[in-house]
Amino acid sequence: MKDIIVAIDFSKGSLHALDYAIEFANHLKSNLMMVWVNNQLSQELFNGEVNEYKDEAAKNFDELLKAKKDLLTHGKLTYKMRKGKVYQEIAAQAKAINATLIIAGTHGVTGYEEFWIGSNAYRIVSYAPCPVITVRYDFMIKPEGVRNIILPIDSSADTRQKIPFAVQLAGVFDAQIHIVALFTTSLKLIQHRVENSVRIAQKYITDAGIKYTLHNQHADNIINSTLEYAQLVDADLIAIMTEQETDASNILLGPFAQQMVNYSHVPVLSIQPKEIYQISTR
Repeated sequence: MKDIIVAIDFSKGSLHALDYAIEFANHLKSNLMMVWVNNQLSQELFNGEVNEYKDEAAKNFDELLKAKKDLLTHGKLTYKMRKGKVYQEIAAQAKAINATLIIAGTHGVTGYEEFWIGSNAYRIVSYAPCPVITVRYDFMIKPEGVRNIILPIDSSADTRQKIPFAVQLAGVFDAQIHIVALFTTSLKLIQHRVENSVRIAQKYITDAGIKYTLHNQHADNIINSTLEYAQLVDADLIAIMTEQETDASNILLGPFAQQMVNYSHVPVLSIQPKEIYQISTR
């Protein structure tokens, strides 16, 4: 992986995400770019205030570079300041440097900070051109990194698209994948779709030499069930898809993905079904 972006608004949540991103980047031997977006409308500030706002952000970044740059062991820590809508500018910067991953903090539904990082977290996920990891301000960062990855499998065709990226991450971290087959109906056709996708996942994971477990989950509330299982196996990451669909079979897409991002205490890896994302360690 060559470049990771972390969204920064200088709140406690975004600074915690920065610490998480540094640990992540060290395992993947990547560069890390901190991105701050001036989302103040020009008419809201006088010219002098605009410059003061930018100067304060630059000063904060200089302090962060001084404090954090030596913690990044294999890559370079930089920052970029942009102006506009937060989620659009984060996505634009990711495209500009061909970032492979964005990391953003989130305060969850019980959060307390009034900064843009929390309110824009899911918009960043939805708009990003690459996978996004959202991490809560209260998640305990582990030096060993990602050891257990939850891979929920539903009845949609898109559910399979997260398998390659999750497997690549598992290979980098020497992590174990926990496949969770999600069954929410007694309809045989839907169940067979889930089972077929599980078999594909098993073969892909096995061929990659990754350790895995399989858990069949029958539940009406798949968000709670997935999060409870994640807690049971001490998960470090949950991989989901984010496509906005209305098909009831796509149980982890659209609003379900938003619920997962909002309620999960475990970092959530969100992937849009656009293409097969690759991790580069060059």
